[in-house]
Amino acid sequence: MPDARRVVVGVSGTPSSLQALRVGVAEARRAGVPLLAVLAWLPLGGEAAYRHAPCPPLLKQWEQEAAWRLRNAFDEAFGGMPSDLAAELLLIRGPAGAALLDAADQKDDLLVLGSGRRDWPARLFHGTTARYCVSHASCRVLAVPPPELLHQLPRALRH
Repeated sequence: MPDARRVVVGVSGTPSSLQALRVGVAEARRAGVPLLAVLAWLPLGGEAAYRHAPCPPLLKQWEQEAAWRLRNAFDEAFGGMPSDLAAELLLIRGPAGAALLDAADQKDDLLVLGSGRRDWPARLFHGTTARYCVSHASCRVLAVPPPELLHQLPRALRH
């Protein structure tokens, strides 16, 4: 399989996305290419609710919290930003699947994301970001399974 031009990783802060971040960083190091870490975010309640009752100070706070989650993912996965890798952080306001495909817009990109472990009602009514990306991406997609330790947590503590 030819090396990617860059590795794009979907990050949300969940254990599955942290695992995807670890794999994405390893792939970028192996291929000697830059890493683009993407966190998609939406206003609390969604875009429709925000348009109905806009509040710019709250919007700014939500964006700052999304930026913190993205930086914190590197802290949790590696203890900080890897110094041996060209990495860029990108926040995109929008649904995760569409945001990731907007970021991974070149045929020679590699999109890495957690495959998650949602229960069947959530998959039935909302689908999964991984499934959406695999179905619609113009680049290669690597769906990373959740970490093994996640299976040992009580169901109520998983996300």
